Amino acid sequence: QVQLVESGGGSVQTGGSLRLSCAASGGTLYAMGWLRQAPGKEREFVAGINRSGSRTSYGDSVKGRFTISRDNAKNTVYLQMNSLKPEDTAVYYCAAKGVVISTNPDDYNFWGQGTQVTVSS
Repeated sequence: QVQLVESGGGSVQTGGSLRLSCAASGGTLYAMGWLRQAPGKEREFVAGINRSGSRTSYGDSVKGRFTISRDNAKNTVYLQMNSLKPEDTAVYYCAAKGVVISTNPDDYNFWGQGTQVTVSS
């Protein structure tokens, strides 16, 4: 099984940027995703990337602001978050599911511990 370790969360002001990292170990290449959960809300899809990194997918609320990427030589997936808004405040999770990208959080098999992102005005 794959183990996922996240880092890079924190607190920033509106309009700021953060880069989240997810280090994967203990498995082969997976399609990966970033998902988030805000207080009182269900988990929602943020971004996904296929095994090679050649295809990506984004939730409507983050298109044009967030970028997912991966460096397979380092077994690491990144989420670059720019132009952050208060509504981006959530716990962000790195997750792995298999071959193809999915926008459904229930399709992901392995999850990181989550990292808090707080955006204040």
